[in-house]
Amino acid sequence: MLYVVPTPVGNLEDITLRALRILREVSLILAEDTRTSSVLLHHYDIHTPLRSHHKFNEHETSDTMADLALTQDIALISDAGTPGISDPGFMLVRACVEKGVPVQCLPGATAFVPALVNSGLPCDRFYFEGFLPQKKGRQTRLQRLAQQEHTMIIYESPFRLQKTLEQLAQVLGADRQAAVSREISKVHEDTQRGTLAELIEHFKTTPAKGEIVIIIAGKDE
Repeated sequence: MLYVVPTPVGNLEDITLRALRILREVSLILAEDTRTSSVLLHHYDIHTPLRSHHKFNEHETSDTMADLALTQDIALISDAGTPGISDPGFMLVRACVEKGVPVQCLPGATAFVPALVNSGLPCDRFYFEGFLPQKKGRQTRLQRLAQQEHTMIIYESPFRLQKTLEQLAQVLGADRQAAVSREISKVHEDTQRGTLAELIEHFKTTPAKGEIVIIIAGKDE
């Protein structure tokens, strides 16, 4: 069995009792960064062996790990949130499915859900973009977003936030409603709401820190 186990995006208490039990019972935990995951496991006194599984080696290791899951239970975790959502995971799940290995994804933390609900924008239908391309294909992707009628979700680093907001304003219009959430579930959690123009001005004087989720209103019909 392969268990896909969400881990907290901020507060270490944001993990289910089932997830903790699975992490204790499996033979091996595959982690995006073993150093980061060791903090969580140490906090809950979990001593299951760890092995690295990240975007730089998943092409080479997914088949081997899927073969391993044929004979023993293993768990996949990422640094924070649900594996596969803008994190490594898809390739291993696909390899397990192809080899007939049962896969269970536990429900749990995902950064965009609280950011979406907290934005005040419609959340009955939404489009998850994840991280925009940094260079090649970025403008094409932005043009596609301009035609999207559902609320949109973008992940971004604090170092590129200002540039991304400015590009969104140029393509979608500076008066488009949006929200920027950072440090979700952490001590300094914060959400700023307004037009893209207002958000640009805010972050000129208040540099963002931590992981960023941008929520943008869809195009009016």
